[in-house]
Amino acid sequence: MNQPLSLSMLNAPEDRYSTHQVLNQALPASGFNAFTGDQVLRDAISREAPWAASRCQALGAVAGDENVQELARLANRHIPELKTHDRFGNRIDWLEFHPSWHELMGLAWQHEVPNLSWRTQEANGHFARAVLSYLWNQVEHGTGCPTGMAYAAYAGFEAEPALAIWADKLKGTRYEYSRREVGDKPSVVIGYAMTEKQGGSDLRETQTTARFSHSVDYHGATAHWYELTGHKWFCSVPQSDGFFTLAKVNGGVTCFFLPRTLPDGSYNRFFVQRLKDKAGNRSNASSEVEYAGTLAIRVGEEGRGIREILSHSHLTRLDFAIGSAGLMRQALTLALRHTTSRKAFGTSIADRPMMSNVLADMAVEVEAATLMSLRVAKATDLMQGSEHERLLARVVTPAAKYFNCSRAPSIANEALQCHGGNGFIEENPMARVYRESPLNSVWEGTANMMCMDVRRAMIRDPLTVEAVFNEIRPLAGQDKRFDALVQHTERLVRAAIEDEFLARPMTEAVARVLQAAELLRYSPQEVADVFLSTRSSGELGTWGAHYGTLGMTTSLSVAQKIMRRAMVAD
Repeated sequence: MNQPLSLSMLNAPEDRYSTHQVLNQALPASGFNAFTGDQVLRDAISREAPWAASRCQALGAVAGDENVQELARLANRHIPELKTHDRFGNRIDWLEFHPSWHELMGLAWQHEVPNLSWRTQEANGHFARAVLSYLWNQVEHGTGCPTGMAYAAYAGFEAEPALAIWADKLKGTRYEYSRREVGDKPSVVIGYAMTEKQGGSDLRETQTTARFSHSVDYHGATAHWYELTGHKWFCSVPQSDGFFTLAKVNGGVTCFFLPRTLPDGSYNRFFVQRLKDKAGNRSNASSEVEYAGTLAIRVGEEGRGIREILSHSHLTRLDFAIGSAGLMRQALTLALRHTTSRKAFGTSIADRPMMSNVLADMAVEVEAATLMSLRVAKATDLMQGSEHERLLARVVTPAAKYFNCSRAPSIANEALQCHGGNGFIEENPMARVYRESPLNSVWEGTANMMCMDVRRAMIRDPLTVEAVFNEIRPLAGQDKRFDALVQHTERLVRAAIEDEFLARPMTEAVARVLQAAELLRYSPQEVADVFLSTRSSGELGTWGAHYGTLGMTTSLSVAQKIMRRAMVAD
C-alpha cells in the first residue's frame, strides 16, 4: 500500500528539488562606453577632431547600454514584413517594422551618424563621422545600411540643383517613418537600387530603360522627369523616401533619383515584389522592385550614369571599411568580456596562456583595421585641397574596403570560439555578429571588384602608386621588418600592374603596409612589434594561419598587456 502524502512532504524545503546552481556565468557586454573605453578611438579623436569628443562619448554610451542592446536583439528577432496592399485592396508597397527598428533609427539620426560630416563646419568632419559610424556598427548592423547610404547620397544631391531640398533634409536629426512628401519631412532616408539579375556588379548591363516625360519646377529648381521601366534585383531599404537608380536612355546608362512620394502627395509607381530572405542583416529590408512608368529625376547628363554613381562610391566604400572595423571591435569586445568574466581550470579564461595569445592576436588585427580605415577618412577630409591625399584615397579606399570586409569574418569566427557553444545561440549577440560579418564584403563590390579597382587606378594614373609609397616613405629605416614589407609591396605592385592574376596579393600588401605605417605612428611599441613580427614578409614562419598563433617572438606578458589594452571598462 502506498504511503499517503504527508504534510511534512508538502512543506519540504524548496531546494529539495533543485538540480543544480547557476554558477560561473560570463557577464554580459553592457554597462560600458564604447568610445571612452577604447584607447585607439580616444587617441584618434584627440589627434584629428577633438571638437567631436562629446558626440562620440554620447554615442559610445548608447553602444554599451543594455536597453539599446535589447532593441538590437528585438529588431533582428522580429524582421520587417512587406505589405503590398492595404485592407481595402489599394496597392501601397509599404513595410512594417518592429518598434525597436524605429527606436534604433531615431537614435542613429539623433546622434548624427548619417550626416555629421555634412552638418559640421569644423575641420575633419568625415573623420569624426567615421568614428560615429564605427561606434554605430557596434550597436546594430541593419540600421548601419541606411545610415551609410544617407551619408553617401549627399554627394549626389549636391550635383543636381533640383535635389537641393533633399540635401537639406538629409542634414536633419529627427527620424520620421512616414510617406509624407519631402518638403513636409524633418529628415529623409535614402536607398539605392542599382543591381539587376543579369548584370550583378557590371552596371553596364543595366536593362531598365527611361524615356523623357517633362521638365517642371521642383522645390525651386527645374527637374527633368523621366518614366522608368524595369526590374532591380537588389534594392536596399525599400521603405526609403527616395532612391538613386540607373536606367538606359537611348542605350546610355543614366543616373536618376526616384522619390517614393511625388510632389502632389501621390505615391510613385514603385512596386516591391518581395523581400530577400538573408543570412544576416535581418533587421534591415532588402528587396526586388519593379518600375512601370515610375517617375524619376535625371541626375547629371544622359549616358553618364555610371560615372555619376561612382562619385558616391568612395563614401560607401569608406563606410564599409569603417563598418567592418567596428564589427570586428564589437566581436573583440564580446570575446574579451566573456573570457575575462568566466573561469576555467582555476583562472579566468582570458588569462590562460593560449587564450591570451588568441585575444592579443585579435586585438592587434582590430587596431590595425581601425587605424587604416580612419586614415582613409582623413584622406577624404583632405582630398579637395591636397593632390597627395586625393591620389592616396583613390587607391587605399577600395584596398581598405576589400581588406577589412574580408577580415571581419575571421575575427567573428574566432570571437565565437571564445564563447564556445554559447556563442552560436541566438540569445547571445555573438551569433548575430557572426552572421553579419561576411556581408560588407559583397556590398558595394566584392573582393575581386575592389582589387580590380585598385589595379585599374594604378594603371590609369601611376601617380597613385607614388602616393602610396610617399605616404610610408617617412617611416623608412625605423624597423627592418617594415622596410622588408615595403620592398615586398613594391615588387607586388609592379608585378600586378602587368598581371591581373596578382591583383589580390598586391592589394593585400598595400593594406598591410598602410596598417603597419599607422601602427608605427600611433600605437604602442608592443602592438606595432607584434604586427611586424607576424604580418610582415620579413619574419616568415612566426605567424600561423589562424589567430592565436603568435610565435616565439611574442612573450605571454606582452600578449596579456595588449589584451588588456583592448578591454573596455564598465
